[in-house]
Amino acid sequence: MATYKDIQSEVKKQAKFTPKTCWIAHVLSLNGMTMRQAPNRISASKRKYPCPDNKRAAIEDALRRFQMIT
Repeated sequence: MATYKDIQSEVKKQAKFTPKTCWIAHVLSLNGMTMRQAPNRISASKRKYPCPDNKRAAIEDALRRFQMIT
């Protein structure tokens, strides 16, 4: 399984931006891959920094390359 740093590096190479780790977590949760909720998360029902729609595809592509989602 790839780390968030690996995913960030892959997205930076392919899409020319570095995603925030909270964006990666959001995309993973949207694809049913949430492992746990962070203990420092303020609200269980909403995200402070959700992944922007225009960045989601690039993050999902990187996750597919690492075979983390289908």
